[in-house]
Amino acid sequence: MAFRVAVLISGEGTNLQAILDTVHRREGIEVACVGSSRRDAPGLRRAAGAGVETAVFELAAHPDRAARDRALADWLDERKIDLVVLAGFMEVLGAEFIRRYRNRIVNVHPALLPAFPGVHAVQQALEHGVKVTGVTVHFVDEEVDHGPIILQEAFGLSYPSRIAEIEERVHEIEHRLLPKAVRMIAAGRVHLDLDNPRLVRIDDEGG
Repeated sequence: MAFRVAVLISGEGTNLQAILDTVHRREGIEVACVGSSRRDAPGLRRAAGAGVETAVFELAAHPDRAARDRALADWLDERKIDLVVLAGFMEVLGAEFIRRYRNRIVNVHPALLPAFPGVHAVQQALEHGVKVTGVTVHFVDEEVDHGPIILQEAFGLSYPSRIAEIEERVHEIEHRLLPKAVRMIAAGRVHLDLDNPRLVRIDDEGG
């Protein structure tokens, strides 16, 4: 049986495209569906072009955020999703949703967490004059950009640097790191340490 992945987006869907190009229908992994918080998200066209089912969950279409989250979780449950991937999903998911998919939601963030959580992470890094930044893939918990770290990749910064140039480097890493994390999780190589819930252990390939 395929390992079924749901990807949630809000915009262009370039990380979705990376997953479709390198993971979908390979190694027993299937992108089963794509959900969007915006009806006009260009990423929906990417999903449709790959023959992947899509749906839209705009806040305005629901009484409140909790109701939207329940509708989204019910939709995912119906499709028997094993892993939820936040790939540019620019909405906060509530605690009820996180509990329903505990340790089955991953997010990619354009910084080396725990540094610079939240929005404008690249700009924050430049304003602080850091010498190194990077990308983090992590499990999602009830706090923003806080869950256990699965993968990180760093690169050096020089000054002056332009945000657009750094973002281009960040995207290139995201497009490699997020699919890699999905493949490792699908292969059963990623485990939370029972003694330290902040620690993620990764088996060697083939181990």
